Amino acid sequence: MKKILVRVLLVVLVAALGFGGFVYYMVHNSTSQIYSYNKKTNKSSDDKTTSKKPVAYLLLGTDTGELGRSYKGRTDTMIVMVLNPKSKTTTMVSVPRDTKVDFDDVTIKINAAYSYGSSDTAMEAVEKLLNIKLDGYLLVNMKGLEQMVDAVGGVTVTSPLSFDYEGKSFVKGQSYDLNGSDALKFSRMRYDDPQGDYGRQMRQQLILTSVIGKLKKNPTTVLSQSFLDAVGKNVRTDVSLGSVKNLAMDYRDAGNTIKSDQLHGTGQNIDGQDYEVMSDSELTRVHDVIQNALNAK
Repeated sequence: MKKILVRVLLVVLVAALGFGGFVYYMVHNSTSQIYSYNKKTNKSSDDKTTSKKPVAYLLLGTDTGELGRSYKGRTDTMIVMVLNPKSKTTTMVSVPRDTKVDFDDVTIKINAAYSYGSSDTAMEAVEKLLNIKLDGYLLVNMKGLEQMVDAVGGVTVTSPLSFDYEGKSFVKGQSYDLNGSDALKFSRMRYDDPQGDYGRQMRQQLILTSVIGKLKKNPTTVLSQSFLDAVGKNVRTDVSLGSVKNLAMDYRDAGNTIKSDQLHGTGQNIDGQDYEVMSDSELTRVHDVIQNALNAK
């Protein structure tokens, strides 16, 4: 996808807040810039994390400049992330950007829900599509991800296919140490991938998994001013600082195992627009994946 979303912010804050009052102070200064209050999801997230229950957040990615711009763009990255401290598992499910949904009696692609409304609107669209309840969102601008990847010292990935993109070559089966710019190139390519957007989603998740691994090995990375600056300028979330503190204390083990899945549809052209149309059986399958991740012991 044109952007890989930094689902990383949550892991970053969890890692950072575990180091005590000084780190709490540093991260609080950054999160004060990115926090967006939402009574419903704040209460849901706060209640669940206080009780150490599994939580589900929506990760959104956009690349139309720094957040706060007049044109919001579309969220071409949409991932449901379930954190389960009981099963010590994180589950990521990608939702294709071109997924057909009905919005105010109008047929749109799901990635347009954000531009028509807000992050809350995007959450509602995903909740309705998958028949789930989400506990909050994280919205990340692509430029911030590039800066954050650089701040953690780059990522290591093994390419699932051979391709060239924007002057960078990748060979199937070969591992690469990538800086932020090259990580975005690795994740952006779509049209030369036989799996199209689904292949791009898989490469996004490879980047994410590598970033999480780097942060687990060296969580103090989050204290760098460059990292905090990248977060402050390029991330918005309605996950409260109270929830983040709870996550820091009780959810670290959720990163021990990372599982990935994708919502798969069938390409259809409707009134001149190309959509991914989801079958009822596929929607049920992904609903069950998410619910099973939430209910796992």
